[in-house]
Amino acid sequence: KNRKAIEHAASRLIRERGLSVSVADLMGAAGLTHGGFYGHFRSKDELNSIACALAFSEGENRWKGFIADEDSSEGARAAMVENYISPNSRAAPGAKCPLAALAVDVSREDASKPVREAFNAGIEGLVELFASVLPSDDTPDKRRSDALVQISTMVGVLVLARATNGKPISDELLNAARTHLLQS
Repeated sequence: KNRKAIEHAASRLIRERGLSVSVADLMGAAGLTHGGFYGHFRSKDELNSIACALAFSEGENRWKGFIADEDSSEGARAAMVENYISPNSRAAPGAKCPLAALAVDVSREDASKPVREAFNAGIEGLVELFASVLPSDDTPDKRRSDALVQISTMVGVLVLARATNGKPISDELLNAARTHLLQS
């Protein structure tokens, strides 16, 4: 029970504050003391990897919900785009996709860090899921390529919208990208 609480707190906090969030802050967010950390995890690197994987699992489940709630693949794709590129996603990094929240931090981690593997597995899962709602008459390579471009656009605009939050350009970015993706 405590381990799960730590994992969920870490998943939220690393999306909000990045991978450098302290063990004390992670444990405090789980309602536990710093001293109990090593009874559950070998290292902070291990927890970062688990928290990253959990964040991707949550994101994938959200996207699966959009797919299940729609009657068509185009409706599912539109729901994913509309929900991802939104003021709500901009305002809630701790509860939303780890791609926009963690990409820069993960890119700065050494290639041997376990969080890199978790991030790579997570992005592969989201790309596969997104590609599954693209036109079925396209080849698998074309669907994957289109999914990569559309996800990259979604992530990039969310990063920029968060960085400019509170300024008019933030909403302009969200609106322009959402409109572009929904028309394509």
